[in-house]
Amino acid sequence: MEEEQLKIFDMNKNEIGIATRDNVHKFGYWHEVFHCWFVSKEEDTHYIHLQRRSKEKKDYPNLLDITAAGHLLADETVQDGVREIKEELGMDIAYEKLVPLGEFSYSVKHGNLIDNEFANIFLYNSEHHLNDFILQAEEVSGMVKARIKDFEQFWLGKKEKIKITGFVFTKGEKEWMEKYVGRDQFVPHQDSFYRFIIEKIKAQLT
Repeated sequence: MEEEQLKIFDMNKNEIGIATRDNVHKFGYWHEVFHCWFVSKEEDTHYIHLQRRSKEKKDYPNLLDITAAGHLLADETVQDGVREIKEELGMDIAYEKLVPLGEFSYSVKHGNLIDNEFANIFLYNSEHHLNDFILQAEEVSGMVKARIKDFEQFWLGKKEKIKITGFVFTKGEKEWMEKYVGRDQFVPHQDSFYRFIIEKIKAQLT
């Protein structure tokens, strides 16, 4: 995976070449990623779905993250990003079923990792049950949901913890759980990123 070839850009999104994924994060090259957030509605309540990253992941193991996300390879278009949904969650979803939420550029430094990303962000209105997800064990170790209202208050600093419900795999066994988690259980995206996502998603809810 570290040898994957990615297109790289300057901060104004002018393409400047190709680099390995490892070097992209080592030298902080700007690159493109695909994000897809699943939301669902149960009775009158909207939920947002979060994956728990595998403990095998080099970056941010065991933390809660975007429903499905990944890097766009050098020979891929944004539309090709739907493969991440299939690979990580086991679901074939057509690009046309996704709602584009826009692009968000952000920069995060975590240890030796410098992550400068242009994120192409999409929404999927899901009617799937949590049981429908077939997770790629090397990438994802669980799937949970949270009320979108709680998610908003959490990232606006009005709640210290948020209630999540779903399942995780522990030693190969699926375990259902319900608990409260704090920010230390989430991938440390910028607060501005989460606020951007929340506003874009809220505008699409019916």
